[in-house]
Parts: sequence; C-alpha cells; structure tokens
Amino acid sequence: MESFPNIEVPLKENERIDDLQRNHYRIIQDPDRFCFGMDAVLLSGFARAKEGDRVLDLGTGTGIIPILMEAKTGASHFTGLEIQHDSADMAARSVRLNGLEKKIKIVTGDIREAESLFGAASFDVVTCNPPYMTEHHGLTNPEAPKAIARHELLCTLEDVIRQSSRLLKPGGNLFMVHRPFRLADILVLLRQYRLEPKRMKLVYPFVDKEPNMVLIEANRGGRPRMTVEKPLIVYKEPGVYTDEIYDIYGY
Repeated sequence: MESFPNIEVPLKENERIDDLQRNHYRIIQDPDRFCFGMDAVLLSGFARAKEGDRVLDLGTGTGIIPILMEAKTGASHFTGLEIQHDSADMAARSVRLNGLEKKIKIVTGDIREAESLFGAASFDVVTCNPPYMTEHHGLTNPEAPKAIARHELLCTLEDVIRQSSRLLKPGGNLFMVHRPFRLADILVLLRQYRLEPKRMKLVYPFVDKEPNMVLIEANRGGRPRMTVEKPLIVYKEPGVYTDEIYDIYGY
C-alpha cells in the first residue's frame, strides 16, 4: 500500500509509483505492461485547453495525459477512455492517488464506440497518443498490452480521427502525437473528416537526425491554414536534454 497526502491506493504485483514532477502528482505504472513515454509528455505540453473546457483523452493508457494536463491547464474536466481493463484500473487508481476524482474520470471502453459512450459534440478538446504501427508490422504477441498500445490492433488511425470529429464540438480541437512516416495519412484523414490541420511541430532526437515524432493540432470546421512551428530538439548531447525539454517536463 502506498499513500499520497492522506490517500492510500493498493498496488498490484510489479507496479510502482513514479513522480511526475508536476504539482507533486504521481502515477502508477507496471514496467511489464507499458510505461508512458516522452511522446505522451510532449503531447501534454503541446495540447491546449482553456478554462472550463471538457477534454477527452482517447486510449489514455495509465492516464498520464489527463493527469499532466490537469496540472498544466484550466480545463474543467478530463475523461480518459481506455480499452484494456488493467490499464484503465491503473489509471483510475492514479487519479485516486492524486485526489483528482472530481476532475478526471477514467472510462473502460472502445475508441470505435466513443460517440455512443459520450454523445456527439460533447468535448471541447480531444487528445490522443494512438498506436503508431500499422497492423502486424514487427508484431510478436498480438495479445500483449505493449503490442496493443503500439500497433493498430484494436483501432486504426482512421478510427481515432473519425471518432474525434464526431466527439468534438464545432470549433473544438484535436491534439495528436504520431510518427512522421504516417504524416500523409494523418493530413488526408483529417481533411476527410472535416478536421482542419492548424498547427504542426516536428520532434528531432538530435539536431542532425531525422524527426521521430510529429505533434499536430486540428480544428473541427476550421479554415485552411496551418502553421509549422519551429522544431523541438530533444537532446543537445547524449543523455542531456535541451532546455525546452526540461521546461516541458517541469524540472
């Protein structure tokens, strides 16, 4: 049993509690299942939510994005949707650990059925750190939690974008992190579902390497015009983050 300011939550086998370096928040993780990565942290820093906004995180995993965004924004409420029961349970216990039950709700369910779960046009902001790999590319165990998180086994990129378009209010925004090799697919699908790409940032591991992540904001029903922001460089030398990364992490 671990505690956070007078709050106790049970830990299961192999689970640990990590410090998020924001508002004294912590998160429960299981290294044997799936731990959040830098992509989730960068998305939480790239995404925007105004005071009073309702935010939905599709495929929330252990709830990292809603918890970090609750610390960084004035949004009124966050919902995390996760299909894997163990991950959703872990996320719910992390919410309880931080005393955030009134601000964050974790729902177990399928992204493909999100509209029927929550209703059309019910959110101001949708965030998503979806599976990057298509189908069975490099797949070894299709039932493993890590495989489900990384591969399009239970939902596709089109599922994510279709549902986001339906769930967002007119003028609402989708924020997503993905891989640059899927960029053409992402832009085509966003336009297809009337989500206009508005802002993009490429993430480079080192200044002289190719980008390995892309952050995108799209607006439901927005006018055509996209801003490509200056790139984000992760490391200034091996093992040493750039100042911008330290700022995003809150160190």
